[in-house]
Amino acid sequence: MQEILDAIQNGASGDDLAALPIPESYRAAIVKRDEADMFEGVESWDKDPRKSLHVEEVATPELAPDEAYIAVMASSINFNTVWTSIFEPLPTFGFLDRLGKESQWGARHALPYHVVGSDAAAVVLRVGSAVRNWKPGDRVTVHCNHVDDQDPSAHDDSMLAANQRIWGFETNFGGLADLSVVKANQLMPKPAHLSWEEAAVNALCNSTSYRMLCSPNSVQMQQGDTVLIWGATGGLGGYACQYVLNGGGTPVGVVSSAEKVDLLNELGVEAVIDRRAGGYQFWSDEHTQDEKEWRRFGKDIRGLVGRDPEIVFEHPGRQTFGASVFVTARGGTIVTCAATSGYMIEYDNRHLWMKLKRIISSHFANYKEASEANRMLAEGRVQPILSAVFDLEGVGDAALQVHHNEHEGKIGVLCLAPEEGLGIDDPEFREKVGEDKITLFRRHGDLRKEA
Repeated sequence: MQEILDAIQNGASGDDLAALPIPESYRAAIVKRDEADMFEGVESWDKDPRKSLHVEEVATPELAPDEAYIAVMASSINFNTVWTSIFEPLPTFGFLDRLGKESQWGARHALPYHVVGSDAAAVVLRVGSAVRNWKPGDRVTVHCNHVDDQDPSAHDDSMLAANQRIWGFETNFGGLADLSVVKANQLMPKPAHLSWEEAAVNALCNSTSYRMLCSPNSVQMQQGDTVLIWGATGGLGGYACQYVLNGGGTPVGVVSSAEKVDLLNELGVEAVIDRRAGGYQFWSDEHTQDEKEWRRFGKDIRGLVGRDPEIVFEHPGRQTFGASVFVTARGGTIVTCAATSGYMIEYDNRHLWMKLKRIISSHFANYKEASEANRMLAEGRVQPILSAVFDLEGVGDAALQVHHNEHEGKIGVLCLAPEEGLGIDDPEFREKVGEDKITLFRRHGDLRKEA
């Protein structure tokens, strides 16, 4: 891979890159099938990704006609990487085995190891014989919707495809590696004004937030909507706040510290609730929710913006869902894409049906939605929320930070890129967008580290 990196760093042409040999193996972050029970009997919080994530050489798979080899310059940590590393809610090898039964190309994925990672900023090295829109030398980002477009169910909305999967989570050969194999319909142009690590952290979370708020497949936020955003400085919430502000709405961010309040204020979010300072106890015990606390929370929201939120941006799940249903305005919508605090959801259905509220489920994004979200980045309308950067050897430490919610925004991981700040192809536009805007989360992350 060193020869490939040198060529990229020296500005090699696409033809020159295409002439270089693809290595027989590459460095990758993996979990191992024979270690899938290593955390048996351990509480979720105590499961340590540093023990299960290994950085090793793995064999390069054969390239299918609709795929591309990419040199991964940088990637990022997502919650699905954490779930993979702690083997929750179940080991991912079952996903790989099911994919392995679908076709000769699917069989490549059913291996004794799983290369993880669902984001990447990269350079195309080779394309399969059926690829027409991409070529060696193209600088790209990768979205994680892995779908067979020969299946009729993949059309209209590919997120409803019978065999839709998340690349690097439900497939092998993910982005936390020096090389990856991706379908051509996962590729998008890299925003030229961003560095490799800034470009690498967006695709999964940015696209997910875009679909949840802006797509006709979800709530399709309107001008003037008030949107309650849980985890407003996190990987999803940081983008959600920007889309609400861009769309003429009023975001109400929920965070867990005064430092995060300051970060949101600098982002332009004026209405912020520090849940720790507020001391909200939505559950009086593990089986019983406290409606009085829902009411107190709703009163605090109205005290900030004068109304109930038309939309609640939900992803914590069990701990917050009852409160989310309660505080949503009459006729409003709760949109949910995850359940990081627990999957078994409880809420008082009376507050849903009697006030004509809706719950909409959302999951990542189709190619059009991901491309629109990427365009918003490329045009400088949405900024990356990169707060920290690790190298690939430190992937376990990075995953532990996300597991324990010790971060803001997104954590980037350098793969082939030897240092931060590389890959910026349009410094003039970067200056126009504004360095302070682009690096807001990183500056706050550095301050948090110093504290």
